[in-house]
Amino acid sequence: MTKPPATPTPNSSGRRPRRLSSRLRLTESGRVAAILRKEATGGILLLVAAVFAIIAANSPLADPYFALRDFKIGPEALHLNLSLGAWASDGLLAIFFFLTGLELKREFVTGDLRQVRTAVVPVAAAFGGVVIPALIYAAINWGTPEVRGWAIPTATDIAFAVAVLGLLAPRIPPALRMFLLTLAVVDDLIAIIIIAIVYTSGLAWLPMVAALIPLGLFFFLAHRFAPWFARATWAPWVILLPLGLLTWSLVHASGIHATIAGVLLGFAVPVRGRDETALAEEFEHRFRPISSGFAVPVFAFFASGVALGDASGFPFHPISLGILAGLIIGKPIGIALMTWLLVRFTKAELDPSVRWRELIGVAALAGIGFTVSLLVTELSFESPQEADTARVAVMVASLLSIGVAALFLVRRSKAGGKQLARIERT
Repeated sequence: MTKPPATPTPNSSGRRPRRLSSRLRLTESGRVAAILRKEATGGILLLVAAVFAIIAANSPLADPYFALRDFKIGPEALHLNLSLGAWASDGLLAIFFFLTGLELKREFVTGDLRQVRTAVVPVAAAFGGVVIPALIYAAINWGTPEVRGWAIPTATDIAFAVAVLGLLAPRIPPALRMFLLTLAVVDDLIAIIIIAIVYTSGLAWLPMVAALIPLGLFFFLAHRFAPWFARATWAPWVILLPLGLLTWSLVHASGIHATIAGVLLGFAVPVRGRDETALAEEFEHRFRPISSGFAVPVFAFFASGVALGDASGFPFHPISLGILAGLIIGKPIGIALMTWLLVRFTKAELDPSVRWRELIGVAALAGIGFTVSLLVTELSFESPQEADTARVAVMVASLLSIGVAALFLVRRSKAGGKQLARIERT
């Protein structure tokens, strides 16, 4: 009896192992991307990068670290000969702000923030979180040249704050996360306007107006061909990415903080697609791993390196006291007080899932300064010693703000996890 011809096995044919290997590679890359999409993972990577930066800046690695951070690269003709640290804060961080714009637009169009009574609360809270810290700093430093740094404690580092929130309280209500996201974006917009008015000698209006052209074209194409961009994974990289880069470069040339371009481009992406998947959701799915796994940690590595020994006046220098009090005390008081006043005396309301204990914890997270606070520090003080004192104060205030937030958020997160486990068992 003749045996039927043997079927090619994975070992006898070269094609199947290659296909299997390709599938395995795709599966592994998909798993890595799925892990990086989790906010807790992004928070861990961010904190690890920040710790490494602090260690490097205060060890024998300090000289190589600062040389790397200050190494300049880029075309001088386009005014883009920037240090690696500037590329991280102005360039890579724009990816995070792009995703932030996507999330905010989705919430304003289809989410809870589409109702004015709900949206007005975090926006107004952001103003409270700017005014109170500024007043505290100004009161401590009144009548001295150091009062020029009054804007340092007004800003919230949205990348750090959102990542730490995902780390401390991964099961927090989505409405509260969106509350932090909204107030942090508005907070940074206010801080950047302050920089433009108080600390900038002049804005370049021509690049600012010119940026509207690629931004408008980006908006038109993203809306007109949304289903195609969602299906063809290569198309956004070839068509939309160059327009986004041009918009970013023109905004940067205008003197405005270039991360604003990321928010504007995020708002230019349609939320309601003409097919089942909205383009904003598709872009968020694709770019979230790049943001949390690369862009934000690299930014944290370059932004967190502060030489602690250079801040001889810390913590009793008026600059230090103003920043510490402004970020740790002023931020949560300003945000919580403004929120309470609105809810108590107007028709504005919080989402039913938000509790005041959690809101105070989120308000404390707004005391994480970093990016814009460090930028204002550079613009405020010419003396290296005063600038280093302010930088250390921003770092310490940010860490203490995380500790205060943990007191209000971690217990809630654990309780939510136990409740979820009981529901799953039943």
